[in-house]
Amino acid sequence: MSSISIENVILDGKNTCVRIEGNRFSRIGGAPTAADTVIDCREKMAIVPPFYNAHHHAAMTLFRGYADDMELFKWLNEYIWPAEAQLSEDDICIGAKLAIVEMIRSGTVFFNDMYWQPAGTLRAAREMKVRAAVGLMTICGADGELLPKCREDNERLLAARSDLPELLIVNHAPHAIYTVGEKALRRIAGEADEWGLRIHIHVSETAKEVADCRSAHGGMTPVEYLDSLGIIRADAVLAHCVHLTDRDREIIAKRGAVAAHMPVSNMKLCSGMFDFEAARRAGCRVAIGTDGASSNNNLSMFDEMKFAALTAKARTGDPTAGNAADILNAATAEGARAFGIDAGVIAEGKLADALLIDLDRPCMVGDYSLVSNLVYSADPSVVDTVICDGEVLMRSGVIPGEADIVAAAREVCDKFRRRN
Repeated sequence: MSSISIENVILDGKNTCVRIEGNRFSRIGGAPTAADTVIDCREKMAIVPPFYNAHHHAAMTLFRGYADDMELFKWLNEYIWPAEAQLSEDDICIGAKLAIVEMIRSGTVFFNDMYWQPAGTLRAAREMKVRAAVGLMTICGADGELLPKCREDNERLLAARSDLPELLIVNHAPHAIYTVGEKALRRIAGEADEWGLRIHIHVSETAKEVADCRSAHGGMTPVEYLDSLGIIRADAVLAHCVHLTDRDREIIAKRGAVAAHMPVSNMKLCSGMFDFEAARRAGCRVAIGTDGASSNNNLSMFDEMKFAALTAKARTGDPTAGNAADILNAATAEGARAFGIDAGVIAEGKLADALLIDLDRPCMVGDYSLVSNLVYSADPSVVDTVICDGEVLMRSGVIPGEADIVAAAREVCDKFRRRN
């Protein structure tokens, strides 16, 4: 069993020693002892939980800046979906690796993914040794049946499920109510029960989605409609949730589902502002994600935290809304809890996921509140070292193999540019 000793590190404002045995924190405090890897922070670094990205489309790094400044459905139908149809599974693996490098650099060790040819994303996460939930992508044709492409891709992912390390899980990932019919959604709810899978779906992202749902389903909102089909549940992650009624929030809270909040992409696509305070008051669980790099356009959870806090204040007119501690919790511990990961806090016995934060970066001074600095002023440059499941993924800003991954992704983008 390998061991790591993190010495002279700041935890909760105090200098301490943190020891990792295998993939868990074995001791916090006490004198340093011999270990396979020693990281001496020299009182210039703090140890904090990493980020858990609750909603993502990893391989969309390949379309960063490809189709900006347009409305969601035009963006999807006329640009993104036609472009994605030209990607191979190897392309998707490369795009996902690029995303993982960017996420590691900005302190993220887990992402919840929904994308085409998910076996490519699974392969990337496995090779990069990060945590991930990879979705069985479901989109239906005009006949209400699962697209043959999705069926074939999902069969490959299901076949790999029995041989996955604990870092990786498989979800059901129906895209949205406007791309997945009632029959398929009912089937997914049943299979989720039978196979023990979580459900990951876009919900109430735009006003148009809500209006169309009410028209098609007897006045029900997307949340009410999905609840009637058994989709809203404690193991469901509902992406966006921008346009919720009080009744919607009551249902989400009662079922124990998780709302995944993506403030940056919501603003870029003018989808609206998620009401963080109303969700919190209603007792809803809220986690934070980045969405894909084509609609964000970066994967920094630091940006998401800051905008989550600011939009909470702007929406309510209350400067106490979007409290920094609540926002940080949504990006760390709540994200881990949403996926059954025994991590998200630095504590003995917990899975050893952690960031070492460089306190000498200009944006971390003054240093009155580390929590406030992480939410309001920090950027990826403050992340010195990233540990996931007891393994160092980045140390002193170095990720092994990063240059090769960037070069491979650039080749895919160049190939795509020539085709179009």
